[in-house]
Amino acid sequence: MARHLVLDELQQEPTLAEFDGDAAALLNGSGLVSVQPDVRGGWRVLPAGRVGAVQVGELLVEVRPKSRVGLDRLLFLLGYAQNPGFRPDEVAASEDQDLFSALAESLVRQGERALARGALSGYVHVEASLRTVRGRIRVSDQMSRRPGMLLPLEVSYDEFTIDIPENRILRAALRRMLQLPRLSAGIRGRLAHLDSQLDGVAPLRAGAQLPAWSESRANAHYQPALRLAELVLRNMSAEAGSGKHRVASFVINMAAVFEDFVTTALKEALAAAPGRTEPQYRCFLDEPDGTRRPRVTMFADVVHVIDGKPVAVFDAKYKASSWSGYPNADQYQMLAYCTALNVSRAWLVYADAGPMRVRKVRNADVEIVEFPLDLSRSPDELLGSITALARLALLPN
Repeated sequence: MARHLVLDELQQEPTLAEFDGDAAALLNGSGLVSVQPDVRGGWRVLPAGRVGAVQVGELLVEVRPKSRVGLDRLLFLLGYAQNPGFRPDEVAASEDQDLFSALAESLVRQGERALARGALSGYVHVEASLRTVRGRIRVSDQMSRRPGMLLPLEVSYDEFTIDIPENRILRAALRRMLQLPRLSAGIRGRLAHLDSQLDGVAPLRAGAQLPAWSESRANAHYQPALRLAELVLRNMSAEAGSGKHRVASFVINMAAVFEDFVTTALKEALAAAPGRTEPQYRCFLDEPDGTRRPRVTMFADVVHVIDGKPVAVFDAKYKASSWSGYPNADQYQMLAYCTALNVSRAWLVYADAGPMRVRKVRNADVEIVEFPLDLSRSPDELLGSITALARLALLPN
């Protein structure tokens, strides 16, 4: 019986495996794979349009991205899309690791570096009801909540403590990782040791919004661990499933990750240029006709605007599986953007390898440029390609 299945997201032939009905139901419910019974017995497992990993008891199923994108690249794209401060060396991933092992080892390494000098402390504003004066008395609260009463007192004060947002985020990620069922004893022990170093830090409630924190000199050594911890908390779940199995999942929509990465990287690359870069730029295909009927609304992935006028439009496409397989609908979409925004060139950014191609639209002063972004390249090369794209897009036609 296969206990570790690795599938390619473009795979069209099912992988045959044996596991019980509870595991099949949990895998189907994860959104990562589709599981159907096979006439010869066992189950037919196919990717369901997403990438990541689901662990059901002792069974681990992974769906890897297309184009030979390794775990380190996948986690870099995801991390950078959420925070452009994310760097590839914040992830310890090799091709012989599964996704959960790579995440756990990365979190351990960054956590150990963050806590090497002890847990970070800071001031936290506290409002409390006390029998003695501490800080200042909140007079209005005292009068409204306890009219005519001297005690307890409504006070506010600043407390120097380790129970700060940075430590809450880090501890929550460590505890979520400890819920994974197949971690090695060594990694589990290191995670538990890091958690013990944060004794006194309040746990985050399940489903609660992550507390806000800001970069500073004081927490500079924490920042790589925090960025990775936030990636874990936003994308990974680990909980008791139905029946006898424990379930952990890290499932992402690669098309959305690619779009977010391109958007974030373009905003960074265009930051020094005149004007502003706007994601999900709202525009209309048609002119108002004087009626209340709705107009045709469009949202371009990225538009750069100078002096209130759009000068460059970009759209990220992950879906194509080969250079010859791009659908005509993408070209129609970009032509519509050019027409509505009154620009003469649009940029289709594809997740693929190959040459850049310029398509001149017949009977129109419009060019649609297909710009490939090879995700198998190094992070520095990927960002360099985006920088080159930004420079080309702002050149005069």
